[in-house]
Amino acid sequence: MGARGGITVAMTDTLPRSAQADGVAALDRAIAILDAFTPADRSLGLAEIAARTGLYKSTILRLANSLIRGQLLERLDDGRYRIGPAAFRLGALYQRSVVAMDILLPIMRDLSERSWESVAFYVRSGDLRTCLYRVESKHPIRYTIREGDVLPLLAGSGGRVLAAFSGQEGEPYETIRKTYNCISIGDRDPQTAGISAPVFGPGRTLLGALTLAGPSTRVDAAFLERMKRPLLEAAARATRAFGEDAFMLDAASLNADAGN
Repeated sequence: MGARGGITVAMTDTLPRSAQADGVAALDRAIAILDAFTPADRSLGLAEIAARTGLYKSTILRLANSLIRGQLLERLDDGRYRIGPAAFRLGALYQRSVVAMDILLPIMRDLSERSWESVAFYVRSGDLRTCLYRVESKHPIRYTIREGDVLPLLAGSGGRVLAAFSGQEGEPYETIRKTYNCISIGDRDPQTAGISAPVFGPGRTLLGALTLAGPSTRVDAAFLERMKRPLLEAAARATRAFGEDAFMLDAASLNADAGN
């Protein structure tokens, strides 16, 4: 038996039925080996890979040789393994092929459909922030910001999230970094309210802030609390699509749900 994160994994060469239903079993196992590595791992030993995948060591050794030949894996002098340079090349190709709009707009539309409010994506521009993408509310009375509009950085939930994950010190930024979201009511504009969460790219690079906002007469504190989990789920979905692990956003989403 092997364990990862307190979960016991039975050692077996049998993949889950979902993995067997389609594709090649050997390839699925090779992918499982690569998936065993996390951003915190510089290298892994054979026993660690076995514990995390549930595969026999003999199977791992056989597949590792193929991954090494393809430069997706490297064997170090001490016998441990690390991700190989071909993974970096594939990651670079993926990044060049990804258009941010293609990732963000479907996620933003889904969030707007769920909330019936406006959704925007802000990026930092020095001491300001710029609205890069926008999906309008279905309500006739709505919070109106246009793509390309420039707003203050240290006012409003979107700006404060960007500032927090750019290293701004003090409160509310420390709390934002812990909870991965910021609720703002009348902060930048007394008539508007919103909630924002960060979106990350490879290497935990801050890409921007996803914001749901509307008139404060309709978008009140209770509504924003209810939308906290959907927003964090959307930010996590975008982060994963950009190639970064979203486990902290996932955890924040679960914590938000537990608090409601």
